[in-house]
Amino acid sequence: MNLIGLMTTLAFAATVLAQGPSNGLPVTYETLLKAPSDPANWLTYGGDYSSHHYSSLNQINSGNVQHLRVKWIYQMHRSKVETTPIVVNGIMYVTRPQSDVIALDAETGRTLWTFEYRLSARVYTCCGEVNRGLAILGNQLYITTLDAKLIALDARSGRMLWKRDIADAGLNYTATAAPLAIKDKIIVGIAGAEGGIRGFLDAYDAKTGERIWRFWTIPAPGEPGSETWGGGFLHGGGSTWVTGSYDPELNTIYWGTGNPGPDYNGDVRPGDNLYSCSLLALDADTGKLKWHFQFTPHDTHDWDATQVPVLLDVTLQGQRRKLVVAPNRNGFYYALDRESGKFLFAKSYVKQTWAKEIDKAGRPVLIPGQEPLPEGNDAIWPGVDGGNNWMSPSYNPQTRLLYFNAREERRRFFKTDAPEFQPGESYFGGGGGGARFRPEESWGKLIAMTPETGEIQWEHRIASPPWAGVLSTAGNLVFSATPSGNFYALDARTGKELWHFNGGDRVFASPITFLSRGKQLITIPIGDNLIAFELE
Repeated sequence: MNLIGLMTTLAFAATVLAQGPSNGLPVTYETLLKAPSDPANWLTYGGDYSSHHYSSLNQINSGNVQHLRVKWIYQMHRSKVETTPIVVNGIMYVTRPQSDVIALDAETGRTLWTFEYRLSARVYTCCGEVNRGLAILGNQLYITTLDAKLIALDARSGRMLWKRDIADAGLNYTATAAPLAIKDKIIVGIAGAEGGIRGFLDAYDAKTGERIWRFWTIPAPGEPGSETWGGGFLHGGGSTWVTGSYDPELNTIYWGTGNPGPDYNGDVRPGDNLYSCSLLALDADTGKLKWHFQFTPHDTHDWDATQVPVLLDVTLQGQRRKLVVAPNRNGFYYALDRESGKFLFAKSYVKQTWAKEIDKAGRPVLIPGQEPLPEGNDAIWPGVDGGNNWMSPSYNPQTRLLYFNAREERRRFFKTDAPEFQPGESYFGGGGGGARFRPEESWGKLIAMTPETGEIQWEHRIASPPWAGVLSTAGNLVFSATPSGNFYALDARTGKELWHFNGGDRVFASPITFLSRGKQLITIPIGDNLIAFELE
């Protein structure tokens, strides 16, 4: 071991000793199952397998939140930070956009070790370099990379243990989602629909990195579902670029899929285009499809269904039901039975002009004239970024409310001739950007909703459409942030603003909370800084 390696090991050991007799490793599958009862740590992207993004910690609460102050700041030296850290017994593991991993002392923000990744090839990305986080299992961390690799690191030293190819980056594949550790497997999504990939979801052996199963989200010609593409279409998109959820009792993974390709122009892909813009329910052991639900058939507005699926056990119409719910990018909130996939209901939560309703089968009844046009169409709500996007929602079992950020926005949609697939090139058949409109046509809000009915209880309006996720806690608090960097706390029951901090830069990430030396801290990336807060 060289001097730098020795110093890193000693620094990590000193931090572990300061935290207590155990460093929290290994993180077993049983540990992950019990994550909701372990609020000192933050062990998965969504906080737990149900993706509640909630903490039972209440040291910081609605009575004292006004006394929050900055404890430390760690400069990431990268822009557009979308990571959600994980925390294990006072050690924080965080990713940077270029697929780097950093271990920090969660008490001080001091670096313990850094893994810097170098891309193996030129990478096509539609929307900039991003990475959303890690998974942990045993003594190993798992990260996907921009050049479509899966890497296992030793959590104690940052040493790379193995690297496996997920897909060929030369064919426009990339990976940005945090993996999900389930049993002895690492579940991995893929990105690149705007580059004409054929989407899939993979499972890898956590010890060896060998691929165990793959579910293709775009059927090959002749396979079931290929008829929904006019007979087959292998560059159909359907990427899986946001982390899903898991029900251990049903042994079922719930994972959303992205838009079909080419985007905006559906002329070359007649039909519903399965399994794009869908929620998949897959057997965790085999990857076999149990059921699917498609939110936006034959999408031409880039309304991915990659929103985080939230798993709830609630009483609905007098019956105890297992639900999976999500505010979809198309502007409707959906509730499904997660055992059967049965559609229960959908309600709009932002202004939308493209569908008269969602019928009893869960299919949209379209309004004519709401498709992209060659000359542009300015009349469509929501905009290309949708009523909701990839940012994490939160479910609070105390208030029994679902909290999520929403975007009230219309944009100009247009279509062009459908492109030919080319490695390294975009695969757009139009666009959804262009001119923005008056302030009253482009703003944001945080919504508190009763999830089993879709009824909105309150809204907190902000000036611009948000990109931040949401955290709720047992302290009767909801945390989120504005695009301009205003990190704020609301009363979870009323929506009243109780505290804010002006971070002065963009926010594209979700807050988390945990314990450090027995005290509750809250962190969120603002700009290229990761900031931790504590009570004065």
